[in-house]
Amino acid sequence: MLDIIHAEVADAEKIIQLQRLAYQSEAKRYNDWSLPALTQTVESLQTEFAQKIILKAVEGGEIVGSVRAFMQQDICNIGRLIVHPQHQRQGIGSQLLRSVEILHRHARMFELFTGSKSLDNIRLYQKHGYTISHHQQLSPSVELVFLQKTAQERP
Repeated sequence: MLDIIHAEVADAEKIIQLQRLAYQSEAKRYNDWSLPALTQTVESLQTEFAQKIILKAVEGGEIVGSVRAFMQQDICNIGRLIVHPQHQRQGIGSQLLRSVEILHRHARMFELFTGSKSLDNIRLYQKHGYTISHHQQLSPSVELVFLQKTAQERP
């Protein structure tokens, strides 16, 4: 059984380990091993707990997914939606995304981003009602695609 619950600071090390594992495919896709998700430290994540809601997906006592979100005025910024590679395509990412939206139901808009070559991610977000708003160059090899969803587009 899968549980989506609030992560605790004590989970930071396990979340960082999962994050590094989950982003291996992204690093290979872009041939860029300096992606911020791969270089983030446990200490850096620990400081995020004061400003963000961090959720974890737990199955069989193990963290198999996570997502972070914070409000900036009336926009909910969603980031680092990760799922263990062996647990992908089982709806965990969708459940994490919906959980963030429910927790931030007062938001006027939701915004997130992914790499332009991460077509599975883009499809997942579009399936949940997100539309591409703009692009931004992160590095010579990585272009980010920003997607948004307004409150009216929520189910």
